[in-house]
Amino acid sequence: MTAVETRPGQRPSRLRRVPRWARSAIIVAVGVVILSITATLTGQFQLTSGGTAQAAVLLMLPILLAGLGGLWSERAGVINIGLEGMMILGTWGAAWAGYQWGPWAAVLGGIVMGGLGGLLHAVATVTFNVNHIVSGVAVTLLGLGVTKYLATLLFEPVSRNPRQSPRVGGFETFSVPVVSDALAALEAQQRVFVSDVAGLLSGLLTGLTPLVVIGFALVPLSYLLLWRTRFGLRLRSCGENPVAAESLGVNVLAYKYVGVVVSGVLAGLGGAALVLNPGQLGYLEGQTGGRGYIGLAAMIFGNWRPVGLLAGSAIFGYVDGLQLRAGGEAVHALLYGATLVAVAVAMWWVGRRYWRGAAVAAAAGAVVYLAYAVFDTVPREFATYAPQLVTLVVLAVASQRLRPPAADGEGYRRGEGD
Repeated sequence: MTAVETRPGQRPSRLRRVPRWARSAIIVAVGVVILSITATLTGQFQLTSGGTAQAAVLLMLPILLAGLGGLWSERAGVINIGLEGMMILGTWGAAWAGYQWGPWAAVLGGIVMGGLGGLLHAVATVTFNVNHIVSGVAVTLLGLGVTKYLATLLFEPVSRNPRQSPRVGGFETFSVPVVSDALAALEAQQRVFVSDVAGLLSGLLTGLTPLVVIGFALVPLSYLLLWRTRFGLRLRSCGENPVAAESLGVNVLAYKYVGVVVSGVLAGLGGAALVLNPGQLGYLEGQTGGRGYIGLAAMIFGNWRPVGLLAGSAIFGYVDGLQLRAGGEAVHALLYGATLVAVAVAMWWVGRRYWRGAAVAAAAGAVVYLAYAVFDTVPREFATYAPQLVTLVVLAVASQRLRPPAADGEGYRRGEGD
């Protein structure tokens, strides 16, 4: 056992080290319990319904892919706020290729267009040492302009609408045999907690597409490549200390190029996920809706690690799916759930004898509960922007424990350490 780092005002203590996977499992279990209690006490059973979980999966997928793109780029030391532009390019590429050759061609079209956006960002930041923020903004603006021009040129003669493509053929959906049906039957019985868990699980196993499976598989794959291979060690070293990496024979510029181009590929794949969403199946101007930026926020919330990024994407996708399916009343019920979360956090800090943290959590819970008690529902205008509001809150909470790559965003030229 090792001494645990303490906070000001907190007594030193010795605790057994809990494995990361166990901590994640405990957090998920606590979250499900809180959702179940909230659904039971407020009567908003859409909070844990299979339909809400299914919608959340489809809505979180583009955010997850954009966030993974940001992870690859920033682990290589290049800030990428151009994810939104690369995703926009991916939507057009997916719609154009998918309309002509089908859904797999749409996936390839999104990858190619997003990769081109990533390559442009890499040339600007890695080769010409342009400020990463300036380059990212330029890529986003360029993506908006290019897709608008190409949509007018190629989609208007077919769809008679320069802002929308013709309908694109999508993937056939599938569910996990037997298991999804059994979970749906258990959900219908309306048993406290049991039906809530069954509803959430049935949504995760129903109405899947090959792109959903690929997206979730990319999370452990990214972890294995970046944290368990020599290639990943070298790429991450470029984001931590490129001078030291070059002194050990690492081709820093090449690894930065790989990280940024892969970032664009993943963001473009996120654009393809939007186009191939069963509820959309086509390109629509403005359909990304800032999801590239939300993906970047999910990556920051996850502390530049794949599992944390998955959790952040799930939060944003869930809130978005909930407000689309159930509107302001269900979002209003989330305020009650947030109060329970604040109480749980306050109790945790009391147990750790961190009194200031406990006081802040309790005060935040009181404010949220007051809002829940005063208002009967959340207006539609606010409910629509619930994912963006959650983004701000989550980033504010997560900012206390962030540890970005040490050289993230810093310019680098070959031979600087000589």
